Amino acid sequence: MKTDSQIKEEVREKYAEIVTTPRRSCGCGSKSTLESSYSQIEGYNVDSDYGLGCGTPTAFANIRDGMTVLDLGSGAGIDCFIALKHVGMNGKVIGIDMTEEMIRKANENKAKLNAKNVEFRLGEIESLPVDDGTVDRVISNCVINLVPNKKNAFSEIYRVLKVGGKFTVSDIVADGEISEEERRDASLWAGCVSGALEKKDYLGIIEKTGFKEVRVTSEVKNNYELSSGAGLYSITVTGTK
Repeated sequence: MKTDSQIKEEVREKYAEIVTTPRRSCGCGSKSTLESSYSQIEGYNVDSDYGLGCGTPTAFANIRDGMTVLDLGSGAGIDCFIALKHVGMNGKVIGIDMTEEMIRKANENKAKLNAKNVEFRLGEIESLPVDDGTVDRVISNCVINLVPNKKNAFSEIYRVLKVGGKFTVSDIVADGEISEEERRDASLWAGCVSGALEKKDYLGIIEKTGFKEVRVTSEVKNNYELSSGAGLYSITVTGTK
């Protein structure tokens, strides 16, 4: 079994390759679950869209003017720029990504858009470079399935949120058991597949972390099916601290 650090490095290399090879996607088929109207959402920026998402978390996050929003695995900035339209000039958006190439691309897009109240930080979801209790909303789009330790990921989300703050995460979950062989496949990890938990286990981690009002706001069957027979779903989940 690969170590957490090996998994992270392979994922980092894959996503660096995506951003340096224009218009490549992760290959997981999750893009097919996105609504065709995604590009019509206010704040959408084509230069930041690499087809890596599996939902529209900003549509369910109840983001309001003046809020501080944190996007986990922000990539080239697509959901950050959409969130920016909701928080306005009085708010702030922070994007976290562990891939330096993605951070560079996101900052290029930020400069083009003159998005002064968006900040991109290099970091990992399991150890966020964000102070305790400083964020109103946390969003993430098809990224936490890539994180080896999901308990730490949701603990970090809980830590940085203000009391009463809310997370909204779009992610991939499994229906059925993913085999050990598939878990060891680096390409499947980077493709948003091998790291997927069963839905009940995923929601169980969130509830054990201490979140309240946990609910699935959207669920779509993915066309991708593993050789083990496990199916994949794109879900959007919300919860409140």
